[in-house]
Amino acid sequence: MVEKHMVRNGEVDIAVFEQGNAAGPTVLLLHGWPDSHHLWNNIVPELTDRFRVLSVDNRGHGESSNPPGTKAISVQNFASDYVAVIEALGNGEPVHVLAHDWGSIAMWEVITRPDAQRLVASFTSVSGPSLAHTASWARSRLARPTPRNIALPLAQLGSFAYSGVFSLPVLPKAVIAATMSEERWRSWLSRAEGAAPEQIHLAPTFTEDMASGLRIYRTTLASNPLRSREQHSSVPVQIIIGSRDPAVRQSSYADEDHWVDRVWLRVVKGGHWLPFSHPRLLASAAVELIDTVAGRAPSRTLRRTRMGVPRKPFEDQLVVISGGGSGIGRESALAFAREGADIVVSDIDITAAEATVALISQAGGRGYAYELDVSDEAAVHKHAEGVIAEHGVPDVLINNAGIGQVGRFLDTSTEDFHRVLNVNLNGVVYGCRAFAGHMVERGLGGHIVNLSSMAGYTPQQGFSAYSTSKAAVFMFSDCLRAELAEHSIGVSTICPGIVHTNIVRNTRMSGVSPEEEASRQERYDRLYQLRGYGPDKVARQIVRAVQQDRQVVPVTPEARFQYVFGRIAPGLVRFAAARGSLIR
Repeated sequence: MVEKHMVRNGEVDIAVFEQGNAAGPTVLLLHGWPDSHHLWNNIVPELTDRFRVLSVDNRGHGESSNPPGTKAISVQNFASDYVAVIEALGNGEPVHVLAHDWGSIAMWEVITRPDAQRLVASFTSVSGPSLAHTASWARSRLARPTPRNIALPLAQLGSFAYSGVFSLPVLPKAVIAATMSEERWRSWLSRAEGAAPEQIHLAPTFTEDMASGLRIYRTTLASNPLRSREQHSSVPVQIIIGSRDPAVRQSSYADEDHWVDRVWLRVVKGGHWLPFSHPRLLASAAVELIDTVAGRAPSRTLRRTRMGVPRKPFEDQLVVISGGGSGIGRESALAFAREGADIVVSDIDITAAEATVALISQAGGRGYAYELDVSDEAAVHKHAEGVIAEHGVPDVLINNAGIGQVGRFLDTSTEDFHRVLNVNLNGVVYGCRAFAGHMVERGLGGHIVNLSSMAGYTPQQGFSAYSTSKAAVFMFSDCLRAELAEHSIGVSTICPGIVHTNIVRNTRMSGVSPEEEASRQERYDRLYQLRGYGPDKVARQIVRAVQQDRQVVPVTPEARFQYVFGRIAPGLVRFAAARGSLIR
């Protein structure tokens, strides 16, 4: 049920629409040009169970008054209207604000007032900077005229250039009247923002609002927005900006921690109209800040976006690792823990997983052990649900669990072949399927690491099952990388060569007696140990791959050589494989 209020501010009536839990904290939703309170239609349902939600139509938009004259629509007037709404409908308590575009720009004027904390408890600002702070940022850079310090303000000025056209007295309004329609705007936004057309909600008064709202560009430019103003705030502020926002650049927020006591900055893979393209992300982000202001422990995703706080490279990130009870998995867990991450370790041997977690704890980190058979799809999905419920969506997923298999194809049973594929390939696929969808839905990007092998691109006798599984992981990762790129989720394929881990001691060998199998396992393990390349070195490469978003990482000199040589002279590689075997 929606209850409409009209709040009087001077000669203007501001339409406010109330929904949700009347007993809950108040969340005030504010829009910019050329929108109305319908901008928030995708987000309101995410909030109404817990919060009393007030959605505002700006003056000159929707069902609010449309006062005559250019000066009637301005940032200062919007700010005055918002204060009137808060004082009339805030129930005597400071409200939580989620604002976009000009609504956000005007709310910055409110939260920098001396009495701001009486009015606003928290402010989530989406694609709308403080004009005073942006001007100060630009002046400070230009005062130290290095090439970068000149380029950044000029780039932001270029992004604002459209404002000059919109501020012209007649032309933009005439062009809009002649060319723009609700259908065309929705179609353009859908293409630009990657949002489905049905997710773009416009007011019945859209075309009138678009023309009427243009006045704010003229009044803003006329007010000299680059003038010097000292505007500090004690209101907790969360800034959310799209990575490809054509109007607002991330760099312009670099000094916000100088002006705001507590401020967080999130960069989202998206454009300017994030309320259409990322509604659940905005809702959850706003709720995380509200809960933190209310005294709850801040979420991991909020902690790591706090500005002005030094942190390790992976501090306040969650890394999930399969096969983490030993070898590369254990060393990777320790390496990421040293860089500040929380670690979820799973292994088919729970005792081994717990031992890894104990090592993490001894080093001052946080780890959590789980028992998991990655070849069991139902178990992997249940594991993912439990991890996400308890710890949240992972920032880094490492599909490391694997087993070895040696023996000529005709000596390898179908059962053994399937066993290798089920663990080495399906375990990777199941892990990605269980977690990647949640990473996409969260909208904050992330990284997936899949363990392949030099054997995945090196044909050799006696490795048909193992090499097939690792080659499939290699190509699966290539395909997954292409599909997840639009969501800012990187995929790294790690291809170790000869690395000493316990996989050698546990490798099954087809076509030989148990006694011969044990003898070969011991011999190969000794040779791998003499090679002197331990799993800790692979772990360092994995950490670097995530940091640098590296796609394919051959590890060890022989793996790198074979990766290149196999593409230069594949015929020679096949010739050598047909005439020699490592397992004889």
